Amino acid sequence: MRLLKEGSLKLSSHQVVPFFLGAALPTILLFVLASDRVGEQLSSVSGSWLGNSSGETPGAAPALLPEHEEEKFTGLAELLTKVATDDGTVIITSVNEAWARPGSLLDLFLAGFRNGEGIAHLLNHILIVAVDPDALAHCELVHPHCYLYEVTSANVSSANRFMSKSYLELVWAKLGIPERVLQLGYNYLFTDVDILWLRNPFRHISLYADMAISTDGFKGDAEALTNEGNTGFYYVRSTKRTVEMLKRWRAARSQFPSAHDQGVLNEIKADLADGELQIKFVFLETTLFDGFCQFHGEMNKVCTMHAMCCIGLENKVHDLRNLAADWNNYTSLAPMEKRSGKHRWTPPNRCKASMRQH
Repeated sequence: MRLLKEGSLKLSSHQVVPFFLGAALPTILLFVLASDRVGEQLSSVSGSWLGNSSGETPGAAPALLPEHEEEKFTGLAELLTKVATDDGTVIITSVNEAWARPGSLLDLFLAGFRNGEGIAHLLNHILIVAVDPDALAHCELVHPHCYLYEVTSANVSSANRFMSKSYLELVWAKLGIPERVLQLGYNYLFTDVDILWLRNPFRHISLYADMAISTDGFKGDAEALTNEGNTGFYYVRSTKRTVEMLKRWRAARSQFPSAHDQGVLNEIKADLADGELQIKFVFLETTLFDGFCQFHGEMNKVCTMHAMCCIGLENKVHDLRNLAADWNNYTSLAPMEKRSGKHRWTPPNRCKASMRQH
């Protein structure tokens, strides 16, 4: 695959006439206010996610890498031009062979978009990162946008035991592609493959968040750093500050060698928020971004359902299949029946039992 050459944007040297400057001042003022995140929190509803063209461009100028580093991302820049929305956002998930094989998590994940409410078009904007060649082969049979980012530091193809060496290598590898995506000037939403997408989550992501992140247990204040972020589902917009944030996040692994990516982020998030980067974190409500840790039954509100707080691939697949069937039954109801609020999810009992055993 041909690799696009990356370079910085060169501005025109033509003199701007006073009339144009005067007309542009209101727009410039709005941009400054938005950049400083002053004023009320607005809901970011990108035209691209709603099926419209926004005409906006990605936020950060592409970053050049040394040639030996760029080889790790051969073809990625070209692929992103096909996957990204008009406003330069990409949905990213990653799979190994065990998760991508037929009948496993990848099939459930993709089916969620097809069976969700008005989100089938988002399939065109999903980049599936395969961490081993067999996962890539499975992916290419079911999805047009697959990319191999092979992990060779451990055997990551099987259903890895939680917090084992191979598990830690796998979860840290998840940050490699997102960091490069930010450097190339694209925003991204990372989603674990054990998440059912049911409605459009972008309607509920704050415009002023540098990072909007799910949580195992929402504490009521979306901006409180006492919320524990869950890196199975989070959005980052591309700026110079967030590029630096990803670098520091990955570098902090050496300080916490036995921790996974999520644990390290929660250790350093206060420094990222209060230090010179001033990263704006927004934590997502579990009634909308649900999961097995703080399980809700409100099918009329939920956007995503995450098989978190669950040990074992078979348990995840079993309970997610039950929930997918619940969703299909719910969407077949008449509008009045849906609004009744009587319909609830099948409890994820296999996953709950796995946590008790663990």
